Amino acid sequence: MPVEKAREINDREAAVMFGPVEPVFSIEDREIAAGLPARIYRPAAGEALPVLVYFHGGGWVVGSLDSHDGVARFLANHAGALVIAVDYRMAPEHRFPAAVEDAWASVTWACEQAANVGRDAARVAVGGDSAGGNLAAVVARRARDDGLELVCQLLVYPVLDCATASWEENSAWWLRQYLRTESDALDPDASPLLAPDLAGVAPALILSCALDPLRHQADEYAARLRAAGVRADHTCFEGLVHGAYRMPAVLPGARDMLTASADALRRAFEAAK
Repeated sequence: MPVEKAREINDREAAVMFGPVEPVFSIEDREIAAGLPARIYRPAAGEALPVLVYFHGGGWVVGSLDSHDGVARFLANHAGALVIAVDYRMAPEHRFPAAVEDAWASVTWACEQAANVGRDAARVAVGGDSAGGNLAAVVARRARDDGLELVCQLLVYPVLDCATASWEENSAWWLRQYLRTESDALDPDASPLLAPDLAGVAPALILSCALDPLRHQADEYAARLRAAGVRADHTCFEGLVHGAYRMPAVLPGARDMLTASADALRRAFEAAK
């Protein structure tokens, strides 16, 4: 179907799959990083809160601030963090590396502008699911290279290796929309699992699903991080499929995944005080 139709259906069904959303103290739609749209979720008033910069999933093609509204609210409340959900540019209108550039711009903005919007600049994390997890892993490595210290990277069934997919298979449709050429898949900014050196990146909280082919990439990435001396906590949830993170209303066990991620984030933020 046309991309526009796919996006419309994805956003419409998101509310049904997530179910009732939680109230938060405040929600602000604003532009960050030279005009990049974002939505900021604040769980409480009058505090210098830790911050999570979050990138939604959707194969770099679908997904939006609305499709992941329930996820952002849940993480804000249960992790006790100010969540900045980023509306990065998507394919095929904006192919690789546009999304990476937006993700990086949002993280640098969050670190530089923390004091101006009541955030704790010393406690910034990145996170995302699926394609958003890919972006989070990429910017975590860039943060290391740029001297920005992140508390952690939350990677929910992340896409970590675009090079292993066959471009002839239907499942690679997403990659054909996102990448300009097949050779882009070998770039570590598209396939963070292919980065030659992972030493010094932020500690990782990795969640995967047992019924998701991407779980093997998560296994391999966690092993590579540990081999590089980076703490990597990887939990695989039995009985769940790709996309479960935003489907607690229809998939038993999905809320456990949300809760586990929020609890782990809260502990990471507390340890970084």
